[in-house]
Amino acid sequence: MSLLSRRPPVRLVLLLAVVLFTVGVLGVGLVRAAFYQPLSAGAAGGGDVPLVAAPAPASPGQCGAVPVRAARELRGMWLTTVYNIDFPSKQGLPEAAVKAEYLRWLDLAVAQNHNAIFVHVRPSGDAFWKSDYAPWTNWLTGKLDGTDPGWDPMAFMVDQAHARNLEFHAWFNPYRGTQPAPSGAGTDLAKLAPGHPLLEHPEWRIAYPTGKQGRLYFDPGNPEARRFVEDAMLEAVRKYDIDGVHFDDFFYPYPEEGEDFPDDASFAKYGAGRSRADWRRDNVDTLVREMHERIAELKPWVKYGISPFGIWRNGGEGSDTSGLESYDAIYADTRKWVREGWLDYIVPQLYWTIGFDKADYAKVLPWWVRTVKGTGVQLYIGMADYRVGEKGDWSDPAELDRQMRLNDEYGVQGQIHYSAKKVRDNRLGSVDRYRSRHYASPALLPRMERLPAAPPAAPRITGATRGDDGSLTFDTAAEGVSWALYRTGEGTATLVATGRAGTAVADRTPADSGGTYCLSALDRSGNESPISAPFTVAPG
Repeated sequence: MSLLSRRPPVRLVLLLAVVLFTVGVLGVGLVRAAFYQPLSAGAAGGGDVPLVAAPAPASPGQCGAVPVRAARELRGMWLTTVYNIDFPSKQGLPEAAVKAEYLRWLDLAVAQNHNAIFVHVRPSGDAFWKSDYAPWTNWLTGKLDGTDPGWDPMAFMVDQAHARNLEFHAWFNPYRGTQPAPSGAGTDLAKLAPGHPLLEHPEWRIAYPTGKQGRLYFDPGNPEARRFVEDAMLEAVRKYDIDGVHFDDFFYPYPEEGEDFPDDASFAKYGAGRSRADWRRDNVDTLVREMHERIAELKPWVKYGISPFGIWRNGGEGSDTSGLESYDAIYADTRKWVREGWLDYIVPQLYWTIGFDKADYAKVLPWWVRTVKGTGVQLYIGMADYRVGEKGDWSDPAELDRQMRLNDEYGVQGQIHYSAKKVRDNRLGSVDRYRSRHYASPALLPRMERLPAAPPAAPRITGATRGDDGSLTFDTAAEGVSWALYRTGEGTATLVATGRAGTAVADRTPADSGGTYCLSALDRSGNESPISAPFTVAPG
């Protein structure tokens, strides 16, 4: 499937935006999207706050006479389930305990002014949902036999993230089939769940490395195995309202000293005269491209991104580095995926300090900026919160803050932090430091122009109620998937709150002196409506 068959031509998108804007401004009927939900609100206590300023026409970027201002960046964290690194805290917890833990992680994301969460839902050929392709994950159930926990964790996790206006990106490891013993089955076939696909299809499985740390892999060089793992991941796309499909850096396994990945059989059958390295890269390319095409066919609004190892190649057309190369070591031609437009976003893991000799953050970052330029692929950066407190440069709590300042200077469109537990731990106060400087106020997600666009019509604020705690909750009429609330002050209107359609539009910390507010609505791709007419409330 071609890129154009997924993404509407830019000219058409612009024309549609103009038409929708004109309809919103002139008031000649509101375009009602199929997913329209009115936004209504009511707070306990207090009374109606009177309208002071008369309504003015809606504006594309103005709240009355002042411009609106909102940061546009993705902010997220990886919630890792393998080995229970982050979540659940241990295997075999009851449903209520798992749910309570997950909600605490979402509370952390909200407190950090994040707008996305990346949840590990297929860590090792298993699943956090009832799957026709994979056994239930033992990291949830505590059992390797595929025991059904009796509830739907994926539905709960997606719904609760959306209730807090967090995008939910389902994080998959495509080819890993098991984890090493004793926590996982390792290479012991007797420990696999009954009906496990690697039991039923021995031609799909490869054990690597040998010894106690061995795993089973789905063979990336076997077309049937590749199609199967695609189907397994797309099942989650089909069944759940996820916002993104996300891979990290595990395709072919990282090399073990003295051992090569034993794919002789599939190379002999499918190699077709290529070198083994080129053939392996072609296999990974095919997975990446086919997932792009198949997601687009199934749900074209779902985002697709990969977080690769931070070095493509050293020197030449690559970065000014001297470390492991993903191109040669794990057969991941990450630059090609960007150039071909097979991704919506890429998140290189830049887990090195500024000034590190083999891979200087300040040198690798601009290489990635140049790589995505002009492609339409958005660049986010994987941040190494987990390294804070190590000896050397990582002992400085300001390191992540400095890196994020560089990200801002180069126009990077967001960050994802590894991992959630390290964000919570706030080692050396590093998280407090970068939050106060970079995440102090809410942010809208970047517009993703590669995805379908359906900007809503301008919303309206029709009333407001002040709660006993001083908060303001607004009565509104709006379309779209989410909303953004702006408050004026010092010559501009800044973003003070966001939410999902159907949740209360509120300012939890308004000024006692009252204020003037405007509202906008957004579609799933981050396209914003014209701004509502101003609404002014009296002092509390």
